Amino acid sequence: MPNYAPSPPKARRRARGLNAPPRAAITRRQRGNTPRPPQGRDVVHDPSKCPALPDLRPRLAKREGAHKYHHGHAVVLAGGPGRGGAGRLAARAALRVGAGLVTLACPPEALAENAARLDAIMLRPLADAIALAALLEDDRITALCLGPGLGLGAATRDLALTALAADQATVLDADALTVFAADPEALFDRARANGRAVLTPHGGEFARLFPDLACRMAEEPMDSPAFSKVDATRAAAARAGAVVLFKGPDTVIAAPDGQLVLDPHHRERGAPWLATAGSGDVLAGLIAGLAARGFAPFEAAQIGTILHVEAARRFGPGLIAEDLPEQIPAVFRDLGL
Repeated sequence: MPNYAPSPPKARRRARGLNAPPRAAITRRQRGNTPRPPQGRDVVHDPSKCPALPDLRPRLAKREGAHKYHHGHAVVLAGGPGRGGAGRLAARAALRVGAGLVTLACPPEALAENAARLDAIMLRPLADAIALAALLEDDRITALCLGPGLGLGAATRDLALTALAADQATVLDADALTVFAADPEALFDRARANGRAVLTPHGGEFARLFPDLACRMAEEPMDSPAFSKVDATRAAAARAGAVVLFKGPDTVIAAPDGQLVLDPHHRERGAPWLATAGSGDVLAGLIAGLAARGFAPFEAAQIGTILHVEAARRFGPGLIAEDLPEQIPAVFRDLGL
């Protein structure tokens, strides 16, 4: 999986592999009073227990005789002029993974720029959170993706809260996470109420939303087992009330109920070419497209991660983010779809 962003220097120095033997751990004082997250009822630590690519075929196949709305409608929010590339990457990924329709919603002044670069993706002017609330009254919209390229202003915060107030599955990435660094509970409260949110932080974004958990990962253990990335992701999902996909070369995905899975590819089928700008935007779009099709948030995150890696492996060296969505049809052909 991709190295989306470097961890803080201290965390990098003390980072440990997922299979490293436990060290003597941190003290109770250092551990603090953080409630213990739910224990996983379906925790997967062995990549062989994750869905193999052939096993995805029956779930990814489209129904015969269905029309486009049967396969869901994903809406991706994009930034203003000069900042729409990330949103376009996510939108194209959502369409390639099988969403029946994808709409890119952007500020009116960015419509011309996006229209020149998109054909099969619909465009919608979106001035603010009030306009988003009106758009989401359309019950044919089944998933949202926002954050890439939106910027760190109050408008992004308002858009994220408005999106989570709706009934649709919502994928939040990049700026839609960082904008809550000063008040993560505002995000978590709304995510818990939504019940279908997926947060996709890299190491830096995770540390902004969950600074205490990031610090515990970086601490030298003293009298109990070390606090690992697995522990941190499970605790984050329980706190946020959302699926948390903690990106990196050893991606971990956790659900609020304790389900947890490791990236099934990071040992045997790694894709170092994913360490490139925009690959995380594509991943967010893949998850949103799968959610639009009706996959549950945890499953959408897991399958999106697998397809993301397989697309990168199929292209190989020289990969840039724009190549990833275009490899999804080939991955589907490999599955016999």
